[in-house]
Amino acid sequence: MTTPATTLERPTKQLARLRDPAWYQEYGVYAAVAVVLLFNALFTEHFLTADNLRTQLVQVAPIVIVALGMALVIGTEGIDLSVGSTMALATALLPLYLGYGLVPALLIALLAGAVVGAINGTLVSLVGLQPIVATLALFVGGRGLALVMADGQLKQIVNPDLLALGTGSFLGIPLVVLIAGVLALAVAFLVRRTTFGRQIVAIGGNRPAAALSGLPVKRVLTGVYILCGTMAALAGILATARLTASDPSSLGTLMELSAITAVVVGGTPLGGGSIRVLGTVAGALLMQLLRATLVKHDLPDSSAQIAQAAIIIAAVYVARERRSR
Repeated sequence: MTTPATTLERPTKQLARLRDPAWYQEYGVYAAVAVVLLFNALFTEHFLTADNLRTQLVQVAPIVIVALGMALVIGTEGIDLSVGSTMALATALLPLYLGYGLVPALLIALLAGAVVGAINGTLVSLVGLQPIVATLALFVGGRGLALVMADGQLKQIVNPDLLALGTGSFLGIPLVVLIAGVLALAVAFLVRRTTFGRQIVAIGGNRPAAALSGLPVKRVLTGVYILCGTMAALAGILATARLTASDPSSLGTLMELSAITAVVVGGTPLGGGSIRVLGTVAGALLMQLLRATLVKHDLPDSSAQIAQAAIIIAAVYVARERRSR
């Protein structure tokens, strides 16, 4: 039997839950996505149409792919600033090797991303450099190398098989969205159901303890950066196919900011030890919807960047408050 005291306790507990930083870190991103969608449903014409939502999903798909790789890296208490440059390398390589066929061109572009990741992982795990320092080198040098390979020029892509990756669909679902969704499921399985995923979380939670317990810390760290670099290269391939052009001067610019924002807003702590895959996807979607909302209301893209920075600060503050309790 419900007593008056019990009835009064329920809203009190609900209010206490809303004041808890852990609630915002775990569920805040989903609430924010719902608020943005509700705002657009009320105040933005034609925003919730099937065509517009399809466009938003297609645009956010490369960000989701890069953010998934970034989530794995941040889960180890690392960071990868070279993902945008890796995308530029992939797009620069595609026109050079498409003459040999689509599959060789794709494999070479993906291999380039894996090599970038292997270099980053080696510098972090074997040389002992801080991740932000190790990946900063390829953040600068990677795009420069891509521009050299492309002679600093934009090149049109006419290969129909490659373009189909950007414009094609399967059962009505755009291929880029389908690929991003499959990768999200794969990363979620990796983190939750595999030994490698558990090792990533353990190393991020306490690296010295993980090493003392016999975990292959160096091998896992290198593998994580290789996965991140390969995913960034894949995102570069899909973005190139969607844009129908190879432009290493602009493709992937500020992608590292978008990916880190999606991961942090999605609830993955920068201190490592936890990876929230669904939250990362929701974080990327939130940033895309917010940017599209501002554009629809004739606000400049700089406003979206300011909003993005504010959201990062809020997410980091919430995470800090949770750790301090």
